[in-house]
Amino acid sequence: MNDQTSTIRPPVTHRGWAVTFSGLGINLALGILYTWSMFKGAIEKEFGWKGDQLNDPYALCCLVFAFAMILAGRCQDKFGPRLTASIGGLLVGAGFVLCSTTTSYVIWLLGFGVLAGIGIGFGYSSATPPALKWFPPSKTGLIAGLVVAGFGLAPVYLAPASQYLLGHYQIQKSMLILGIAFVVIVCGLAQMLVNPPAGYIAGAQPGAGAAPKAVAASATPREILRQPTFWLLWVIYFIGSGAGLMVIGSISGMAKKSMGTAAFIAVAIMAIGNAGGRILAGTLSDKIGRRWTLCLVLLIQALLMFVAIFVTASKDMPAVVIVLMAALIGANYGANLALFPSFTKDLWGLKNFGMNYGVLFTAWGVGGLVLPRLQQTLTAASGGSYTWSFITAGALLLVGTGLTFLINPPPPKPAA
Repeated sequence: MNDQTSTIRPPVTHRGWAVTFSGLGINLALGILYTWSMFKGAIEKEFGWKGDQLNDPYALCCLVFAFAMILAGRCQDKFGPRLTASIGGLLVGAGFVLCSTTTSYVIWLLGFGVLAGIGIGFGYSSATPPALKWFPPSKTGLIAGLVVAGFGLAPVYLAPASQYLLGHYQIQKSMLILGIAFVVIVCGLAQMLVNPPAGYIAGAQPGAGAAPKAVAASATPREILRQPTFWLLWVIYFIGSGAGLMVIGSISGMAKKSMGTAAFIAVAIMAIGNAGGRILAGTLSDKIGRRWTLCLVLLIQALLMFVAIFVTASKDMPAVVIVLMAALIGANYGANLALFPSFTKDLWGLKNFGMNYGVLFTAWGVGGLVLPRLQQTLTAASGGSYTWSFITAGALLLVGTGLTFLINPPPPKPAA
């Protein structure tokens, strides 16, 4: 026993912050997903696409991204974050370059929808796990929030960058430039993603109370799928992310009514709120616990939905109110993306974290597909009013709030 202790190598250089900010940088690049809203107008004008064709590549990309997280998580757990993120960068770059060669709807579905979707899944799945491994449990929420904040913050720089590219190079050459840039940036940052050496215990003192956590450290996807806690979290994630996405896509439309050409400010503020909410919720969850933070986030988001009914009904709502609403909705939506990775680590450990979170992340994909479609149906049926969309989202979020009180850790596995 003492022999083993004496053979441990001298303390290694702590690379946790370098890994964390590399992951954040990768997610800033992965936010290229959000450029679709900028591209739609150019595609309609240059390619002549109409109706659902304008949204299909984006919708497919989101769905493929969510389900690719399972395979990507397995790759991350088995081969490490550096290779997984590099594959992601190459796939997204290849998808964008492919799109730059054609105006074909089918090829864009393949390039942006499938290749970029898989690539984003591979990049996203490899950014958080190595960062979490360098830090003790007391910083899990903060680190998860910092890493995923990049994805939420991306529209702040991508919107003006895309506008510049489209204005100077049109859509196809813009896709080529973005594809090449994506490969260079993501594959470069991927080289900084390293796991700590074997035997490394973040922030722990030798032999101090590690046993209780060890029972969850090797939980597999097959095991978590048999736990009621997993399905409870899946439903709550579906509600929290889907209800947020129901209205996030409508913020620019709401802002245009009162802010005109300055509506992009509301969208940018929402992106800042989205990123800030991830960091704030992650940090708060380290202090008061994941469940109470999630309960608070869902309850505030529900109240915001009901307040939004009156905000959108007003014809002369001050711009500052729209901006504040955008920031708060973005923050509460973003909080989900920090809390659920933290739940995954707390409940099921880090050994199979990539694949376990990939399975749970399908809730984001399904919620993002189902509930925004429901919002479109409700808005169309009510003559363009958002009222029933907000009522539905608010009611679902109240259900999610109630479900948080049922979250309990799974029973420990018997010792082998």
